[in-house]
Amino acid sequence: LLLIGRLQRLQRLGLADETQPGTWAIHADAEKTLRALGERGDIIRTMQRAMRGEPRELAVFEPGDDGRTIVGRVAAKGLADELRDRGYLVIDGVDGKAHYVALNARDELANYPAGAVVEVKGSADVRTADKNIAALASDGLYRTDHHLAIAQGQAVPGRDPQEVVAAHVRRLEALRRAGIVERVAEGLWKVPDDLPERGRQYDAQRLGGVAVELKSHLPIERQARVIGATWLDQQLIGGGSGLGDLGFGGEAKQAMQQRADFLAEQGLAERRGQRVILARNLLGTLRNRELVQVAKDIAADTGLEHRPVADGQRVAGIYRRSVMLASGRYAMLDDGMGFSLVPWRPVIEQRLGQPLAATVRGGTTSWEIGRRLGVSLG
Repeated sequence: LLLIGRLQRLQRLGLADETQPGTWAIHADAEKTLRALGERGDIIRTMQRAMRGEPRELAVFEPGDDGRTIVGRVAAKGLADELRDRGYLVIDGVDGKAHYVALNARDELANYPAGAVVEVKGSADVRTADKNIAALASDGLYRTDHHLAIAQGQAVPGRDPQEVVAAHVRRLEALRRAGIVERVAEGLWKVPDDLPERGRQYDAQRLGGVAVELKSHLPIERQARVIGATWLDQQLIGGGSGLGDLGFGGEAKQAMQQRADFLAEQGLAERRGQRVILARNLLGTLRNRELVQVAKDIAADTGLEHRPVADGQRVAGIYRRSVMLASGRYAMLDDGMGFSLVPWRPVIEQRLGQPLAATVRGGTTSWEIGRRLGVSLG
């Protein structure tokens, strides 16, 4: 009777058929489907625990969702597959939903503290750089001098045309190593007609299906009253667009009001009725104030002189350490006499103790790596 009951349940699930009375045929994919259903049940229970029973719509992030982006707070994390050492995050989203995100095998859970704010999206989007290169190519050839001439004609403040072209060349170098493009000569590249799609496939294979970006390692409660450029400041500048009223979205709205009060105390905001008028260059001012204070502490600790980095300036030195600030992660470059703090990028992760050089321009950092510091990486 138990066996018949089980077969009838499989039939209701569409996984078995009673071909004639007392004779059953189980579908070939039944085991795989049941395993997937079991995993989904585990996921739902994990999410319900993370939300502590709060009524919330539950969703599982699928990397294939075109253009889908999730922003929210890390509510829980753990190992989804201990054999493959793959982790998961439960995100309390600004949209009021709870989202389950299965991480790539290379992602370290330690990078995403509980309470941190993250952005999750499918990593296999077509890159703008790939579309630009394909559009600028003539007869399958991309020329850097042609691109530079166009970039100079379309130049905007804070964007160096030469750096724009250099960023595209860095992408081409990566695609060349993957065998997708060919460098014919200096400044001349042979590219396929379907470069954007080939580039997307390359990124999907290299990065996995999910890209998680840490927006702030600080919980919003701490962001509300800290010196530094925070995610909450970006929400204030954007008017809280996209924040729902339920869960983390609602809490973020309350934290924005606390942040506005703090900024007013610092002389960086002014309340006019229900409106909040923010100081010009708010993020830059907050970032600089934090860097000045942190640099004082490092100078006292090391005896080295702090050398602030001006926009467009190139700095070089030994990469001694990284520091996590409210404004983000920074690398300390030591030239023996002084030090500079430069926005950190994952490309230097394995370069601790090595000589590096960097140029900060318009909010982006270009790193140079190698014995002669001749290899430029964005």
